[in-house]
Amino acid sequence: MSRSDMSAPACLSAVTEWLQKLDIALDAQDPDRLADLFLPEADWRDLVSFTWDIRTTLGAREAAAELIARNHDVKASGFALAPARTAPRVAVRAGDDVVEGFFTFETAFGHGEGVVRLDLAAGEPLRARTLLTTLQELTGFEERRGANRPHGTAYSRTFGGKNWLDLRQEEQRYDDRSPEVLIVGAGQAGLSIAARLRTIGVDALIVDKHERVGDVWRKRYHSLTLHNESWVASLPYVPYPDTWPTYIPKDKLGNWFEHYADIMELNVWTSTEFVGGTYDEDEQIWTVTVRREGAERVLRPRHVVIATGGVSGVPNRPRLAGLEDFRGDVLHSTQYTSGARFENRKALVVGTGTSGHDVAQDLHALGCEVDIVQRQPTTVVSLEPSGIMVYALYSEGTPTEDVDLIAAANSFPTLIKANQILAQRMLEADKDILDRLHAVGFRTDIGEDGTGFHLKYNRRGGGYYINVGCSDLIADGEIGLLQADQIATFTPQGLELVDGSTREYDLVVLATGYRNQQEEVRAFFGDAVADKVGLIWGVDDGGEMRNVWRPTAQRGLWFNAGSLAACRGNSKYLAVQILAALQGMSPGYRETERG
Repeated sequence: MSRSDMSAPACLSAVTEWLQKLDIALDAQDPDRLADLFLPEADWRDLVSFTWDIRTTLGAREAAAELIARNHDVKASGFALAPARTAPRVAVRAGDDVVEGFFTFETAFGHGEGVVRLDLAAGEPLRARTLLTTLQELTGFEERRGANRPHGTAYSRTFGGKNWLDLRQEEQRYDDRSPEVLIVGAGQAGLSIAARLRTIGVDALIVDKHERVGDVWRKRYHSLTLHNESWVASLPYVPYPDTWPTYIPKDKLGNWFEHYADIMELNVWTSTEFVGGTYDEDEQIWTVTVRREGAERVLRPRHVVIATGGVSGVPNRPRLAGLEDFRGDVLHSTQYTSGARFENRKALVVGTGTSGHDVAQDLHALGCEVDIVQRQPTTVVSLEPSGIMVYALYSEGTPTEDVDLIAAANSFPTLIKANQILAQRMLEADKDILDRLHAVGFRTDIGEDGTGFHLKYNRRGGGYYINVGCSDLIADGEIGLLQADQIATFTPQGLELVDGSTREYDLVVLATGYRNQQEEVRAFFGDAVADKVGLIWGVDDGGEMRNVWRPTAQRGLWFNAGSLAACRGNSKYLAVQILAALQGMSPGYRETERG
C-alpha cells in the first residue's frame, strides 16, 4: 500500500480497525490472533502500564505472549483513538512509511495512552511495526490541571485566617513532617519530577547545595548557551515565551528555573547539602541527613530521587603522567566559569567533547594561546542543520506532549535505524568542516553502529561536539591540536612531547567528563546500595536506559537525568511509578538489574 492511498479518513479507519482487533485479541487471550496484528519483526515498548517498568519486547510472537501474560494483572481494555491527540496520519519513522495513530485505553490501575505505527510496505491487512503503551495517570490521582485544577478554597475568603503565602511558607518549612519524596538536585531533573509529583498530589521536597534555584546553570562557564532549540528544551506544563531566543543563554535559563519553582509551587531548600542515608527494608522508609546552612536535619521520606545529572555527577580526573608536578593552575571543566583571569596567557584543554571545545573557544576569545588535546575520536556535527535534525519533529507544529509520546515509542532498534539514517545526512551536510578538521589531524567518527552523536549521548553521555565555532578555530589553526599519544609527560612548566620538544602553559583544564553516577550513590548510601543498583545511564541488555526513570534494585531509590526534553517526557512515568509504589500498587523496585 502506498502513501497516496492513505487519506486522512483512511488513516483514521485503519487505526480504529487495528485497535478494535487488539482489544478483541487481548480479551480472548489469543496469542496467535494477537501476533497476527504485528509484523514478525515488530516491537512493543511499555512504559509502566503493563510492566511497572520501562521495557521493550522484540518480535510479534514474543510481544503477543508478554501482552497476554501481563494483562492478567492489569486488565487493559477499551483501546480506542485518542480524541485529544493528533489525528492518525502517514509518517516516515526510521525510514519506513507508516500510519501513526494515538490511542487511549484503561487498566485496573489507571488511564493509558499509546502510539501504534502500521506498516504501509507490507500490504493489507495493515500490521503494526511498533506499539507503545504508557500509563499516564492512576485512577483517583489524576493530574490537577485544566478542568481538574485546584479550586483555591484553602486560602480564598478566609478573612482573618492564613492566606496563600502563609500556607506556602508553612508547607515549605516541614516543621512537623517529612516529605513523602526527597529529591536531590534542583536542575531540570529535580524540577521536572517535583512538578509532576506535586500535580498528582505527592508531597515532595527538593534539596540543592547551591544558593539559588538555577545556579546549576548560572555557575557554569561564562559563554554557555543551550544547543537545543527552546521549543524542544522546556520543562513540564510551562513552555517558554515565544519571544525567547532559539538558543537560551545559561543565565536566562537559570532565572527561568527559579521562576518555574515559584510558579509551580515547588518546595525547595537551597544551600542544603544531601549528606546521605540508610534504608529500612522492614519499614520501607529512608532515614537521611541533610545539612542546611550549617545545621543538620534528619528526614524520613518513603522515596529518594537522585536528580543531580546522571552522567554529570562526580568529575572524572584521569591520572596524567607528571600532572602533579605542573606549577600552573589545574581545573576540571566543572570548576571553570570564566577564563578572564587567564586573559592573554597560555592554556591547555584536555578533552574534545562539548565542554572541551566550549572552554577552548572561551579562552581563545579572551586572547589566550590555546591548545586542545584529543584523547579519542569525536563526533562533530554542525549546530544547523545537523544538530537539530534529531529534534526536527518538534518544529513541525505537532503539540509537544504528542511529540514526547512519539519519541517514547522508539525502541532502541528503532533509534539505531533512525539515527543511522540521520548520521549519513549529517556527514553530507558537514563534509566541509569535517574535511578541514581531518586536514589538521583531528579525528572524527560517527558513533557506534554509525548512529551519530545522539546515541553516543545515550550510550556514554559524551564524546561529541555540536559546532558553534570551535571546530572552525581548530581547522584554521587558531586553536592548536595535540593528540594524546604525542604527549610524553607533564612538566612543572607545561608539556614534554614524545619528539623531545616542550610547550609551556599557565593553565590546564581537564574537560574529561564524569565518573558514573554509581559512585555518587556509593558516597551517599554506601557500597552495598551502590553495588546493588549498578551502573546508571547507558543502554542495558534490553535496550533501555540503566536505572533512569524506572525502578532500581534498591527499593525506594530512583533517578531522573538527561536533557531538558528527556527529563520533561520521562518524569511523567517516573512520577506515576513513585505514586504507585506509595499506594502499594507496585513494588517500587526491580528484582534484577539487566545489563
